[in-house]
Amino acid sequence: MSDCSSCTVRGRAICASLDSAELAELGRMGRRQRVKAGHTLLWEGDDAPLIANVLRGVLKLVVAATDGREQIVGIVFASDFIGRPFGKESPYRVTAMSDSELCIYNRNSFDAFAEAHPHLQHKLLRRTLDELDRARYWMMLLGRKSATEKVASFLLQMAERLPMEDGEPARSRTAFELPFGRQQIADILGLTIETTSRQLTRMRANGLLDLPSRREVVIRDRRAMAILAG
Repeated sequence: MSDCSSCTVRGRAICASLDSAELAELGRMGRRQRVKAGHTLLWEGDDAPLIANVLRGVLKLVVAATDGREQIVGIVFASDFIGRPFGKESPYRVTAMSDSELCIYNRNSFDAFAEAHPHLQHKLLRRTLDELDRARYWMMLLGRKSATEKVASFLLQMAERLPMEDGEPARSRTAFELPFGRQQIADILGLTIETTSRQLTRMRANGLLDLPSRREVVIRDRRAMAILAG
């Protein structure tokens, strides 16, 4: 059983459209689960018996090419939704990139609940369309942009999508801490770690950002970063 009243992402998650009675009903169906970095929650092509809201942490969506290589096709943050309601197989592997916490539901139970609450189905549709837009952007990022454009685009996206702790509007955020290291950034962007590090060093030398530590980022010139991102 999950206590929806204490959920840290309640206002942003898929269940935000539900009233208190509906939340209580949904909460009785769910359970909270903590997963360690590296743990795989769903496997590509396998039956997906569960769906989940991400409460904390960052997870990656991975697909395998025919030659065995793997490609990260998306990143999931707090308040994002994992799984396929009204579906069976998972189209990708879902693996935690950082220690995470999830609110997990049995897919069949959630499907029945959603069918009885049309406003939740509407929210699911809107979330699906948002994910489609992000997938299209991701395809452009990986396929058409240069290494410099990829790194700049990625940092701007992280500034907007990483959870806020102080209520600061995402589009005005300048400082944040990445939940993963440079090798993982390189894997996400389809670059080598050497290329990724070189791009970050060049941006710092040009005064666009500061790197107080291996994971901390301070954007000094957001407009210039946006131009660099193309």
